[in-house]
Amino acid sequence: MTDPSRPSAGRHDRAAGRSLAACAAILADLDGVLTKTAAVHAAAWKELFDAYLARRAAREGSRVTPFDIDRDYRDYVDGKPRYDGVRDFLASRAITLPEGDPADPPDRETICGL
Repeated sequence: MTDPSRPSAGRHDRAAGRSLAACAAILADLDGVLTKTAAVHAAAWKELFDAYLARRAAREGSRVTPFDIDRDYRDYVDGKPRYDGVRDFLASRAITLPEGDPADPPDRETICGL
């Protein structure tokens, strides 16, 4: 029986067709606990940063140090909000970009765009 005074009482998970009140437990926010997502995240950041650094180097005729999947991920990206990680990693390479807007497309050279 559900308690109608509780805001979630009687709520249903329409996709599963079950009452949430009938659940014994709900698991949430399991990144890194039950799944090894850090390796996937680090690889995705490496792909993004290496591609950006290569384009920038080609345009400017300079050399770049690629994203180190262990050191750079740990030092600049891991555990930070997305834009802070982008900003901090780029700063480690002496690169400053405008902040931009969350609606920036991926090809816009801004913190938000990257």
